[in-house]
Amino acid sequence: METISVSKKVKNQIHWEVFGVRLSALFTSLMGIINLTSAVQPALPNRFTIIEKFIPLEVLQGSRMTSALAGFALLLLAGSLWRRKRTAWFLTILLLVVSIFTHLVKGLDFEEASATLGLLILLLLLRHSFHASSDNPSLRQGLFVLVCAFAFTLVYGATGFFLLDRHFSIQFSLLDALRQTIVMFTSFYSPSPEPITSFGKYFIDSIYVIGVGTLGFALFMLLRPVLVRQPATMEERALAKKIVMQYGRTSLARATLFDDKSYFFRSEDTVIAYATHKRGVMVLGDPIGPPEHIAETIAAFQKFCAHNDWTPAFASTLPDYLNLYKESGFDAVCIGYEAIVSLGTFTLEGSHNKGLRNTVSKMERLGYRAEVLQPPLEDNLLQVLREISNAWLTDQHGGEMRFSDGWFEDNYIRNGPVIVVYSQDGIPLAFANLVPEYQKNEITIDLMRHGRNSEHGTMEFLFIKMLQWAKEKGYDSFSLGLSAIVGVGENPEDPRVEKLLHNISEYISRFYNFKGLHNFKEKFHPNWEPRYLVYQGTASLPLVLNTLIQVHSGGNYLMKFLSKQKLN
Repeated sequence: METISVSKKVKNQIHWEVFGVRLSALFTSLMGIINLTSAVQPALPNRFTIIEKFIPLEVLQGSRMTSALAGFALLLLAGSLWRRKRTAWFLTILLLVVSIFTHLVKGLDFEEASATLGLLILLLLLRHSFHASSDNPSLRQGLFVLVCAFAFTLVYGATGFFLLDRHFSIQFSLLDALRQTIVMFTSFYSPSPEPITSFGKYFIDSIYVIGVGTLGFALFMLLRPVLVRQPATMEERALAKKIVMQYGRTSLARATLFDDKSYFFRSEDTVIAYATHKRGVMVLGDPIGPPEHIAETIAAFQKFCAHNDWTPAFASTLPDYLNLYKESGFDAVCIGYEAIVSLGTFTLEGSHNKGLRNTVSKMERLGYRAEVLQPPLEDNLLQVLREISNAWLTDQHGGEMRFSDGWFEDNYIRNGPVIVVYSQDGIPLAFANLVPEYQKNEITIDLMRHGRNSEHGTMEFLFIKMLQWAKEKGYDSFSLGLSAIVGVGENPEDPRVEKLLHNISEYISRFYNFKGLHNFKEKFHPNWEPRYLVYQGTASLPLVLNTLIQVHSGGNYLMKFLSKQKLN
């Protein structure tokens, strides 16, 4: 009972912390609107009469400009506060202090100043809740740009005012020119000299353009999420390989070791393989390691992503750990079904396999044969396979896929078994590389390529021979890979997100043959096992789906992603 009560207490604390962070972000947006509105509203006459005796008109006007700029900046920072950015918190604190001053100076606006002070106190109380890091190199670059912007504007403005004084109503000394530039750049009051030529007006406007542009870029760099700039180290890759070989048990296990992955280790026995795109992080499959460590690994990775201002998601997960994801605050949607052929029952006998038998008979009658070649492959064969691959990629109008798929890289293809279909003249026409699943007595395929003008039925012949070979070698099952989206959201009781994916697939299928690939795999009578996309709330789905496409395509967007769904 004590454990349960402590757990509830912790959950309540987390709930109120999240509520406080989001409330402060919303109030910051509201305060930005108040600043902008207040800046264009005239001061109350009785209050203005008091302050005009003590504060010059230029300062009063400048405080309105400063209030408006601070309001605009607060609107920009609110989104970063929602994401718990530490840098955004610090900048917001500074702007709120400035806003309190400007509200009092421009018209003794005690109401706006009091509301600003209340938000300032709330953010100070929640200071430990804003812990998401910005990208350190970007942070340094942003600070450097900020300093350079100020220095350049000082030189540019001072030189301009000093040399172009004939365009203004007064003549500037070098000190006056420097002072005037500082006044304009800090925006506390408007420039006192009126330009007497159009070029003088252009020059003043150019100072504002330079200042706002460089400050905007600096703010963007200061708030940028952490970027993964360095690939995983050799030590990290060696540890990941050790863990995957010991605990890997899915068709995606080998893909977690591809060079496009970074790694998160809970300890030396559990690993998460992921790729990033801007603020999005996509994990390939479930965490790999002992089942008893999966829950704490998910929670630790979630904190790691929050610290880096990343939005995490898990692609193609098994149903096994869905409850653990949900306990950590994730949602899940089915994104397709993986085709698993049970080799113990696979046969070409029976009326329902007549089409497969006819394909084999036809291809063998034409002199075609298939052979599984063990590594290492010879250089001349590797070159022929590369030519087949290049021709296939050209015909698909796309490049190599990434993330859950391998790409034609010499060492990868050379050092694994490959099944090759030969013509009657002994010329390789098609191939696929075979990938083990380590702790599961199952095998799968990755690259499937065929040359131009291949005989109809070549790939079906390759698959049949591949399944027969795997059965003879004693494997229990064979994964034909994921049929994305097909079969998702077709039942009335399916979640709305899955129904949305179904509608999208129906539209895309006019151009890309999702169902054709699914029907091709159905010929081998597989068991269809669901695979899921795990994400943090519906609001994150646009970012998550974009990240999923980007990490698969290597930045070549949707066309490259969808081209994988065609099997010619």
